Amino acid sequence: TVPSVPPESLLDDIVLTHSLFLPTERFLQQLHQQYPGGPRGRARRGRGLGMRRRAVLAVLLHFLETYKGLLQEEESAGKVIKELYLLIMKDTSLYHELEDEIIKLHQLVETVELKVADETPPPNKQVKPLFRHFRRIDSCLQTRVAFRGSDEIFCRVYMPDHSYVTIRSRLSASVQDILASVTEKLQYSEEQSARGDALILVTMASSGEKAVLQPSEECVFTTLGINSHLFACTRDTFDSLVPLPEEIQVVPGDTEIHRAEPEDVANHLTAFHWELFRCIHEVEFVDYVFHGERGRRETANLELLLQRCSEVQHWVGTELLLCEALGKRAHLLKKLIKIAAICKQNQDMLSFYAIVIGLNNAAISRLRLTWEKLPGKFKNLFRKFENLTDPCRNHKTYREVLAKMKPPLIPFVPLILKDLTFLHEGSKTLLDGLVNVEKLVGSRGEQGSLELEASPAQLQTKAYVRQLRVIDNQNLLFELSYKLEPGSQ
Repeated sequence: TVPSVPPESLLDDIVLTHSLFLPTERFLQQLHQQYPGGPRGRARRGRGLGMRRRAVLAVLLHFLETYKGLLQEEESAGKVIKELYLLIMKDTSLYHELEDEIIKLHQLVETVELKVADETPPPNKQVKPLFRHFRRIDSCLQTRVAFRGSDEIFCRVYMPDHSYVTIRSRLSASVQDILASVTEKLQYSEEQSARGDALILVTMASSGEKAVLQPSEECVFTTLGINSHLFACTRDTFDSLVPLPEEIQVVPGDTEIHRAEPEDVANHLTAFHWELFRCIHEVEFVDYVFHGERGRRETANLELLLQRCSEVQHWVGTELLLCEALGKRAHLLKKLIKIAAICKQNQDMLSFYAIVIGLNNAAISRLRLTWEKLPGKFKNLFRKFENLTDPCRNHKTYREVLAKMKPPLIPFVPLILKDLTFLHEGSKTLLDGLVNVEKLVGSRGEQGSLELEASPAQLQTKAYVRQLRVIDNQNLLFELSYKLEPGSQ
Protein backbone atom coordinates (compact mmCIF):
# COMPACT_ATOMS: atom_id res chain seq x y z
CA THR A 1 0.00 0.00 0.00
CA VAL A 2 1.03 3.59 -0.53
CA PRO A 3 1.94 5.11 2.88
CA SER A 4 -0.13 8.12 3.93
CA VAL A 5 2.84 10.41 4.52
CA PRO A 6 3.95 13.48 2.57
CA PRO A 7 5.58 12.17 -0.65
CA GLU A 8 8.57 14.50 -0.33
CA SER A 9 9.40 13.13 3.12
CA LEU A 10 8.89 9.55 1.99
CA LEU A 11 11.12 9.96 -1.04
CA ASP A 12 13.86 11.65 0.98
CA ASP A 13 13.86 8.74 3.45
CA ILE A 14 13.85 6.09 0.72
CA VAL A 15 16.68 7.54 -1.34
CA LEU A 16 18.76 8.11 1.80
CA THR A 17 18.33 4.60 3.15
CA HIS A 18 17.64 1.96 0.52
CA SER A 19 21.05 2.09 -1.14
CA LEU A 20 22.80 2.02 2.22
CA PHE A 21 21.09 -1.01 3.71
CA LEU A 22 20.35 -3.13 0.67
CA PRO A 23 22.95 -4.27 -1.88
CA THR A 24 22.03 -3.40 -5.44
CA GLU A 25 21.15 -7.00 -6.35
CA ARG A 26 18.81 -7.40 -3.37
CA PHE A 27 17.16 -4.06 -3.99
CA LEU A 28 16.48 -5.02 -7.62
CA GLN A 29 15.24 -8.44 -6.54
CA GLN A 30 12.70 -6.88 -4.18
CA LEU A 31 11.60 -4.44 -6.88
CA HIS A 32 11.02 -7.33 -9.30
CA GLN A 33 9.04 -9.19 -6.65
CA GLN A 34 6.86 -6.22 -5.77
CA TYR A 35 6.44 -4.93 -9.33
CA PRO A 36 6.71 -8.03 -11.58
CA GLY A 37 6.68 -7.61 -15.33
CA GLY A 38 5.46 -9.99 -18.03
CA PRO A 39 1.96 -11.33 -18.76
CA ARG A 40 1.21 -12.29 -15.14
CA GLY A 41 2.14 -8.83 -13.95
CA ARG A 42 0.05 -7.16 -16.63
CA ALA A 43 -2.93 -9.35 -15.78
CA ARG A 44 -2.78 -8.22 -12.15
CA ARG A 45 -2.49 -4.59 -12.98
CA GLY A 46 -5.03 -2.37 -11.36
CA ARG A 47 -5.20 1.12 -10.11
CA GLY A 48 -3.27 0.25 -6.92
CA LEU A 49 -0.42 -1.40 -8.80
CA GLY A 50 -0.30 1.45 -11.27
CA MET A 51 0.01 3.93 -8.41
CA ARG A 52 2.86 1.93 -6.93
CA ARG A 53 4.71 1.76 -10.21
CA ARG A 54 4.27 5.47 -10.72
CA ALA A 55 5.75 5.88 -7.22
CA VAL A 56 8.82 3.93 -8.40
CA LEU A 57 9.21 6.39 -11.26
CA ALA A 58 8.98 9.30 -8.83
CA VAL A 59 11.56 7.68 -6.55
CA LEU A 60 13.99 7.08 -9.40
CA LEU A 61 13.62 10.64 -10.65
CA HIS A 62 14.20 12.01 -7.16
CA PHE A 63 17.17 9.69 -6.66
CA LEU A 64 18.83 10.71 -9.92
CA GLU A 65 18.26 14.42 -9.35
CA THR A 66 19.58 14.27 -5.80
CA TYR A 67 22.64 12.09 -6.31
CA LYS A 68 23.58 12.39 -9.97
CA GLY A 69 26.90 14.03 -9.06
CA LEU A 70 27.86 11.13 -6.81
CA LEU A 71 26.45 8.50 -9.17
CA GLN A 72 28.78 9.65 -11.94
CA GLU A 73 31.68 8.81 -9.62
CA GLU A 74 30.32 5.36 -8.72
CA GLU A 75 31.35 2.63 -11.14
CA SER A 76 28.48 0.26 -10.23
CA ALA A 77 25.79 2.95 -10.28
CA GLY A 78 25.00 2.42 -13.97
CA LYS A 79 23.71 -1.09 -13.36
CA VAL A 80 21.00 -0.26 -10.84
CA ILE A 81 19.94 2.88 -12.72
CA LYS A 82 19.70 1.04 -16.03
CA GLU A 83 17.70 -1.87 -14.58
CA LEU A 84 15.28 0.43 -12.79
CA TYR A 85 14.94 2.47 -15.95
CA LEU A 86 14.14 -0.64 -18.03
CA LEU A 87 11.60 -1.83 -15.45
CA ILE A 88 9.78 1.48 -15.64
CA MET A 89 9.93 1.73 -19.42
CA LYS A 90 8.20 -1.67 -19.74
CA ASP A 91 5.09 -0.03 -18.34
CA THR A 92 5.02 3.33 -20.08
CA SER A 93 1.27 2.86 -20.66
CA LEU A 94 0.77 3.56 -16.96
CA TYR A 95 2.34 6.99 -17.25
CA HIS A 96 0.03 8.88 -19.63
CA GLU A 97 -0.15 11.77 -17.20
CA LEU A 98 3.62 11.81 -16.59
CA GLU A 99 5.01 12.52 -20.06
CA ASP A 100 7.20 15.35 -18.77
CA GLU A 101 8.64 13.07 -16.09
CA ILE A 102 9.41 10.37 -18.68
CA ILE A 103 11.35 12.92 -20.78
CA LYS A 104 13.15 14.06 -17.65
CA LEU A 105 13.99 10.45 -16.81
CA HIS A 106 15.56 9.95 -20.26
CA GLN A 107 17.72 13.03 -19.76
CA LEU A 108 18.84 12.10 -16.25
CA VAL A 109 19.71 8.53 -17.18
CA GLU A 110 21.83 9.83 -20.05
CA THR A 111 23.59 12.16 -17.63
CA VAL A 112 24.38 9.39 -15.15
CA GLU A 113 25.56 7.00 -17.88
CA LEU A 114 28.09 9.52 -19.14
CA LYS A 115 31.41 8.02 -18.05
CA VAL A 116 34.92 9.27 -18.64
CA ALA A 117 36.30 6.85 -21.20
CA ASP A 118 39.93 7.64 -20.52
CA GLU A 119 41.23 7.53 -16.96
CA THR A 120 43.98 9.96 -17.94
CA PRO A 121 42.82 13.46 -17.02
CA PRO A 122 43.03 16.30 -19.53
CA PRO A 123 46.17 18.44 -19.15
CA ASN A 124 44.19 21.46 -17.94
CA LYS A 125 42.23 19.59 -15.26
CA GLN A 126 42.46 21.49 -12.00
CA VAL A 127 44.30 19.85 -9.12
CA LYS A 128 42.49 20.57 -5.86
CA PRO A 129 44.61 21.32 -2.79
CA LEU A 130 43.61 19.66 0.46
CA PHE A 131 43.60 22.31 3.16
CA ARG A 132 46.37 20.56 5.08
CA HIS A 133 48.85 19.14 2.60
CA PHE A 134 50.42 22.16 0.95
CA ARG A 135 50.30 25.36 2.93
CA ARG A 136 50.33 27.87 0.09
CA ILE A 137 48.73 31.25 0.70
CA ASP A 138 47.01 31.40 -2.69
CA SER A 139 45.49 27.94 -2.26
CA CYS A 140 44.25 28.45 1.27
CA LEU A 141 42.54 31.74 0.37
CA GLN A 142 40.45 30.11 -2.35
CA THR A 143 36.83 29.30 -1.56
CA ARG A 144 36.54 25.65 -0.68
CA VAL A 145 34.66 23.42 -3.10
CA ALA A 146 33.40 19.87 -2.62
CA PHE A 147 35.74 16.96 -3.33
CA ARG A 148 34.81 13.96 -5.41
CA GLY A 149 36.69 10.69 -5.76
CA SER A 150 37.91 11.50 -9.26
CA ASP A 151 39.41 14.85 -8.19
CA GLU A 152 43.17 15.04 -8.33
CA ILE A 153 45.49 16.25 -5.62
CA PHE A 154 49.21 16.50 -5.06
CA CYS A 155 50.57 14.48 -2.16
CA ARG A 156 53.98 13.88 -0.64
CA VAL A 157 55.06 10.35 0.16
CA TYR A 158 58.12 10.16 2.40
CA MET A 159 61.00 7.70 2.48
CA PRO A 160 62.71 6.33 5.63
CA ASP A 161 65.44 9.02 5.31
CA HIS A 162 62.69 11.73 5.22
CA SER A 163 63.25 12.56 1.57
CA TYR A 164 60.00 12.51 -0.39
CA VAL A 165 58.42 12.24 -3.80
CA THR A 166 55.42 14.30 -4.87
CA ILE A 167 52.78 12.38 -6.75
CA ARG A 168 49.63 13.48 -8.53
CA SER A 169 46.79 11.16 -7.64
CA ARG A 170 43.02 10.75 -7.65
CA LEU A 171 41.53 11.33 -4.23
CA SER A 172 39.92 7.87 -4.36
CA ALA A 173 43.14 6.13 -5.43
CA SER A 174 43.90 2.81 -3.80
CA VAL A 175 47.07 2.14 -1.85
CA GLN A 176 48.19 -0.06 -4.74
CA ASP A 177 47.75 2.86 -7.17
CA ILE A 178 49.69 5.21 -4.88
CA LEU A 179 52.56 2.75 -4.56
CA ALA A 180 52.62 2.33 -8.34
CA SER A 181 53.06 6.10 -8.73
CA VAL A 182 55.78 6.17 -6.06
CA THR A 183 57.56 3.23 -7.69
CA GLU A 184 57.51 5.01 -11.03
CA LYS A 185 58.86 8.22 -9.50
CA LEU A 186 61.65 6.34 -7.72
CA GLN A 187 62.34 4.25 -10.83
CA TYR A 188 61.98 1.26 -8.55
CA SER A 189 62.72 -1.83 -10.61
CA GLU A 190 60.63 -4.96 -10.99
CA GLU A 191 63.75 -6.88 -10.03
CA GLN A 192 63.77 -5.22 -6.61
CA SER A 193 60.12 -6.11 -6.09
CA ALA A 194 60.79 -9.71 -7.14
CA ARG A 195 63.57 -9.97 -4.53
CA GLY A 196 61.07 -9.26 -1.78
CA ASP A 197 61.92 -5.57 -1.54
CA ALA A 198 58.42 -4.51 -2.58
CA LEU A 199 57.29 -1.20 -1.13
CA ILE A 200 54.54 -0.90 1.45
CA LEU A 201 52.59 2.25 2.36
CA VAL A 202 52.61 3.33 5.99
CA THR A 203 50.83 6.08 7.93
CA MET A 204 53.00 7.74 10.56
CA ALA A 205 51.66 10.06 13.26
CA SER A 206 53.71 12.77 14.96
CA SER A 207 53.68 10.63 18.13
CA GLY A 208 55.48 7.82 16.28
CA GLU A 209 52.44 5.58 15.95
CA LYS A 210 52.45 3.84 12.58
CA ALA A 211 50.30 1.41 10.63
CA VAL A 212 50.67 -0.49 7.36
CA LEU A 213 47.91 0.23 4.81
CA GLN A 214 46.45 -2.65 2.83
CA PRO A 215 46.80 -2.53 -1.00
CA SER A 216 43.01 -2.43 -1.54
CA GLU A 217 42.34 0.50 0.81
CA GLU A 218 41.08 3.65 -0.90
CA CYS A 219 40.73 7.36 -0.13
CA VAL A 220 43.58 7.34 2.40
CA PHE A 221 44.52 11.01 1.97
CA THR A 222 41.63 12.44 3.94
CA THR A 223 41.83 9.85 6.73
CA LEU A 224 45.29 10.94 7.89
CA GLY A 225 45.69 12.65 11.24
CA ILE A 226 46.58 16.34 11.50
CA ASN A 227 50.36 15.91 11.38
CA SER A 228 50.38 12.36 9.99
CA HIS A 229 52.24 11.48 6.80
CA LEU A 230 52.48 8.71 4.27
CA PHE A 231 55.73 6.73 4.12
CA ALA A 232 56.82 4.20 1.50
CA CYS A 233 59.35 1.64 2.68
CA THR A 234 60.18 -2.05 2.52
CA ARG A 235 59.09 -4.40 5.29
CA ASP A 236 62.71 -4.65 6.42
CA THR A 237 62.89 -0.91 7.06
CA PHE A 238 59.45 -0.56 8.69
CA ASP A 239 60.79 -0.80 12.25
CA SER A 240 63.34 1.95 11.61
CA LEU A 241 60.73 4.54 10.56
CA VAL A 242 60.61 7.64 12.75
CA PRO A 243 58.22 10.59 12.44
CA LEU A 244 59.17 13.80 10.70
CA PRO A 245 60.39 16.63 12.92
CA GLU A 246 57.52 18.68 14.33
CA GLU A 247 56.03 20.82 11.57
CA ILE A 248 55.86 23.80 13.89
CA GLN A 249 58.99 25.16 15.50
CA VAL A 250 58.81 24.84 19.26
CA VAL A 251 60.19 28.34 19.69
CA PRO A 252 58.26 30.94 21.67
CA GLY A 253 57.14 33.93 19.68
CA ASP A 254 54.13 35.99 18.72
CA THR A 255 51.89 34.62 15.98
CA GLU A 256 48.98 36.27 14.23
CA ILE A 257 46.64 35.37 17.11
CA HIS A 258 48.33 38.00 19.32
CA ARG A 259 47.87 40.77 16.74
CA ALA A 260 44.39 39.99 15.43
CA GLU A 261 41.15 41.12 17.01
CA PRO A 262 39.08 38.25 18.51
CA GLU A 263 36.08 39.26 16.34
CA ASP A 264 38.16 38.89 13.18
CA VAL A 265 39.57 35.50 14.18
CA ALA A 266 36.13 34.19 15.16
CA ASN A 267 34.48 35.45 11.98
CA HIS A 268 37.16 33.93 9.76
CA LEU A 269 36.86 30.63 11.64
CA THR A 270 33.12 30.64 11.03
CA ALA A 271 33.48 31.63 7.35
CA PHE A 272 35.98 28.84 6.68
CA HIS A 273 33.94 26.24 8.51
CA TRP A 274 30.85 27.23 6.52
CA GLU A 275 32.81 26.54 3.35
CA LEU A 276 33.85 23.12 4.63
CA PHE A 277 30.42 22.27 6.04
CA ARG A 278 28.43 23.17 2.93
CA CYS A 279 30.67 20.87 0.85
CA ILE A 280 29.41 17.83 2.75
CA HIS A 281 26.66 15.84 1.03
CA GLU A 282 24.08 14.23 3.33
CA VAL A 283 25.15 10.80 2.06
CA GLU A 284 28.61 11.32 3.56
CA PHE A 285 27.24 11.35 7.11
CA VAL A 286 25.46 8.06 6.60
CA ASP A 287 28.22 6.43 4.58
CA TYR A 288 30.74 7.35 7.28
CA VAL A 289 28.71 5.42 9.87
CA PHE A 290 27.12 2.59 7.93
CA HIS A 291 29.91 1.72 5.52
CA GLY A 292 32.83 2.34 7.86
CA GLU A 293 33.63 -1.33 8.30
CA ARG A 294 33.64 -1.89 4.52
CA GLY A 295 35.69 1.16 3.69
CA ARG A 296 34.38 4.63 2.98
CA ARG A 297 34.54 5.97 -0.56
CA GLU A 298 32.67 9.26 -0.65
CA THR A 299 33.30 10.87 2.72
CA ALA A 300 36.22 13.12 1.82
CA ASN A 301 34.49 16.39 2.71
CA LEU A 302 33.25 15.07 6.04
CA GLU A 303 36.71 13.68 6.85
CA LEU A 304 38.25 17.09 6.18
CA LEU A 305 35.80 18.84 8.50
CA LEU A 306 36.54 16.30 11.25
CA GLN A 307 40.26 16.89 10.77
CA ARG A 308 39.65 20.60 11.02
CA CYS A 309 37.72 20.18 14.27
CA SER A 310 40.67 18.30 15.76
CA GLU A 311 43.05 20.89 14.35
CA VAL A 312 41.24 23.77 16.08
CA GLN A 313 41.34 21.87 19.38
CA HIS A 314 45.12 21.47 19.16
CA TRP A 315 45.57 25.03 17.87
CA VAL A 316 44.25 26.39 21.18
CA GLY A 317 46.81 24.43 23.20
CA THR A 318 49.65 25.10 20.77
CA GLU A 319 49.22 28.88 20.90
CA LEU A 320 48.96 28.99 24.69
CA LEU A 321 51.93 26.70 25.33
CA LEU A 322 54.19 28.61 22.95
CA CYS A 323 53.49 31.82 24.89
CA GLU A 324 56.18 32.05 27.59
CA ALA A 325 55.25 35.23 29.46
CA LEU A 326 52.62 34.56 32.13
CA GLY A 327 50.77 37.88 31.68
CA LYS A 328 50.69 37.51 27.93
CA ARG A 329 49.52 33.92 28.21
CA ALA A 330 46.65 34.90 30.53
CA HIS A 331 45.65 37.63 28.05
CA LEU A 332 45.69 35.08 25.24
CA LEU A 333 43.54 32.72 27.31
CA LYS A 334 41.02 35.55 27.75
CA LYS A 335 41.09 36.22 23.98
CA LEU A 336 40.45 32.55 23.15
CA ILE A 337 37.43 32.45 25.48
CA LYS A 338 36.14 35.59 23.79
CA ILE A 339 36.66 33.99 20.36
CA ALA A 340 34.62 30.99 21.54
CA ALA A 341 31.84 33.35 22.69
CA ILE A 342 31.72 35.09 19.30
CA CYS A 343 31.67 31.74 17.47
CA LYS A 344 28.70 30.73 19.61
CA GLN A 345 27.04 34.05 18.74
CA ASN A 346 27.73 33.28 15.06
CA GLN A 347 25.98 29.91 15.65
CA ASP A 348 29.20 28.18 14.70
CA MET A 349 28.94 25.47 17.33
CA LEU A 350 31.73 23.46 15.69
CA SER A 351 34.34 26.15 16.40
CA PHE A 352 32.83 26.87 19.81
CA TYR A 353 32.99 23.23 20.88
CA ALA A 354 36.52 22.73 19.48
CA ILE A 355 37.90 25.75 21.37
CA VAL A 356 36.29 24.73 24.67
CA ILE A 357 37.57 21.15 24.28
CA GLY A 358 41.03 22.54 23.47
CA LEU A 359 41.04 24.68 26.63
CA ASN A 360 40.07 21.60 28.64
CA ASN A 361 43.12 19.69 27.38
CA ALA A 362 44.99 18.42 30.45
CA ALA A 363 48.16 20.23 29.34
CA ILE A 364 46.20 23.52 29.48
CA SER A 365 43.87 22.97 32.42
CA ARG A 366 46.87 22.27 34.70
CA LEU A 367 48.28 25.80 34.15
CA ARG A 368 47.05 27.06 37.54
CA LEU A 369 48.97 30.37 37.47
CA THR A 370 47.59 31.21 34.05
CA TRP A 371 43.97 30.48 35.01
CA GLU A 372 44.34 32.44 38.27
CA LYS A 373 45.24 35.58 36.32
CA LEU A 374 42.10 35.30 34.22
CA PRO A 375 39.52 38.00 35.12
CA GLY A 376 36.56 36.71 37.14
CA LYS A 377 34.11 37.62 34.39
CA PHE A 378 35.88 35.28 31.97
CA LYS A 379 36.23 32.52 34.55
CA ASN A 380 32.46 32.55 34.99
CA LEU A 381 31.92 32.69 31.23
CA PHE A 382 34.13 29.66 30.69
CA ARG A 383 32.29 27.71 33.41
CA LYS A 384 29.08 28.34 31.46
CA PHE A 385 30.80 27.08 28.31
CA GLU A 386 31.90 23.94 30.14
CA ASN A 387 28.33 23.33 31.28
CA LEU A 388 27.09 23.78 27.72
CA THR A 389 29.56 21.21 26.37
CA ASP A 390 29.07 18.77 29.27
CA PRO A 391 28.27 15.34 27.77
CA CYS A 392 26.09 14.38 30.76
CA ARG A 393 22.57 13.15 29.97
CA ASN A 394 23.46 12.76 26.31
CA HIS A 395 24.58 16.39 25.85
CA LYS A 396 21.21 17.61 27.13
CA THR A 397 22.26 21.24 27.67
CA TYR A 398 23.84 21.57 24.22
CA ARG A 399 20.82 19.99 22.53
CA GLU A 400 18.47 22.40 24.28
CA VAL A 401 20.55 25.41 23.16
CA LEU A 402 20.79 24.07 19.60
CA ALA A 403 17.03 23.51 19.44
CA LYS A 404 16.44 27.21 20.08
CA MET A 405 18.75 28.28 17.23
CA LYS A 406 17.33 29.03 13.81
CA PRO A 407 19.31 28.23 10.64
CA PRO A 408 21.84 29.00 9.42
CA LEU A 409 24.02 27.24 11.98
CA ILE A 410 26.98 24.87 12.05
CA PRO A 411 26.34 22.00 14.49
CA PHE A 412 29.03 20.09 16.35
CA VAL A 413 29.42 17.45 13.64
CA PRO A 414 31.03 14.67 15.75
CA LEU A 415 27.85 14.56 17.83
CA ILE A 416 25.76 14.01 14.68
CA LEU A 417 27.96 11.01 13.85
CA LYS A 418 27.58 9.74 17.41
CA ASP A 419 23.78 9.96 17.09
CA LEU A 420 23.82 8.17 13.73
CA THR A 421 26.03 5.42 15.17
CA PHE A 422 23.62 4.98 18.07
CA LEU A 423 20.66 4.78 15.68
CA HIS A 424 22.53 2.30 13.50
CA GLU A 425 23.55 -0.02 16.32
CA GLY A 426 20.40 0.40 18.40
CA SER A 427 17.76 -0.06 15.69
CA LYS A 428 16.96 -2.85 13.32
CA THR A 429 17.94 -2.05 9.77
CA LEU A 430 15.25 -4.25 8.23
CA LEU A 431 11.71 -4.78 9.50
CA ASP A 432 9.92 -7.70 7.85
CA GLY A 433 12.41 -7.54 4.99
CA LEU A 434 11.84 -3.82 4.43
CA VAL A 435 14.08 -0.87 5.19
CA ASN A 436 13.39 0.84 8.51
CA VAL A 437 13.48 4.39 7.22
CA GLU A 438 12.58 5.85 10.61
CA LYS A 439 16.01 5.08 12.06
CA LEU A 440 17.61 8.10 10.45
CA VAL A 441 17.21 11.66 11.63
CA GLY A 442 18.03 14.51 9.32
CA SER A 443 20.30 17.02 11.00
CA ARG A 444 22.07 19.82 9.25
CA GLY A 445 22.08 23.58 9.12
CA GLU A 446 21.53 25.73 6.07
CA GLN A 447 24.32 27.62 4.40
CA GLY A 448 25.47 30.87 5.86
CA SER A 449 27.98 33.57 5.04
CA LEU A 450 29.75 36.48 6.66
CA GLU A 451 30.67 39.67 4.85
CA LEU A 452 34.35 40.24 5.61
CA GLU A 453 36.39 43.09 4.19
CA ALA A 454 39.39 42.31 1.97
CA SER A 455 41.96 44.61 3.59
CA PRO A 456 45.59 43.39 3.89
CA ALA A 457 45.14 42.87 7.64
CA GLN A 458 41.97 40.82 7.10
CA LEU A 459 43.62 38.72 4.39
CA GLN A 460 46.52 38.03 6.75
CA THR A 461 44.11 36.88 9.47
CA LYS A 462 42.20 34.81 6.92
CA ALA A 463 45.39 33.08 5.79
CA TYR A 464 46.41 32.44 9.40
CA VAL A 465 43.05 30.88 10.31
CA ARG A 466 42.95 28.65 7.22
CA GLN A 467 46.43 27.20 7.57
CA LEU A 468 46.87 26.64 11.29
CA ARG A 469 50.14 25.01 12.27
CA VAL A 470 49.60 22.95 15.37
CA ILE A 471 51.26 20.44 17.68
CA ASP A 472 49.11 17.33 18.01
CA ASN A 473 51.64 15.27 19.97
CA GLN A 474 50.18 15.18 23.48
CA ASN A 475 53.50 14.21 25.05
CA LEU A 476 55.15 17.30 23.58
CA LEU A 477 52.26 19.48 24.76
CA PHE A 478 52.78 18.18 28.31
CA GLU A 479 56.52 18.86 28.08
CA LEU A 480 55.84 22.46 27.12
CA SER A 481 53.23 22.78 29.86
CA TYR A 482 55.56 21.55 32.63
CA LYS A 483 58.31 23.79 31.34
CA LEU A 484 56.05 26.85 31.67
CA GLU A 485 54.60 25.95 35.10
CA PRO A 486 56.50 23.07 36.71
CA GLY A 487 54.59 23.13 39.98
CA SER A 488 51.04 23.60 38.71
CA GLN A 489 48.49 20.86 39.25
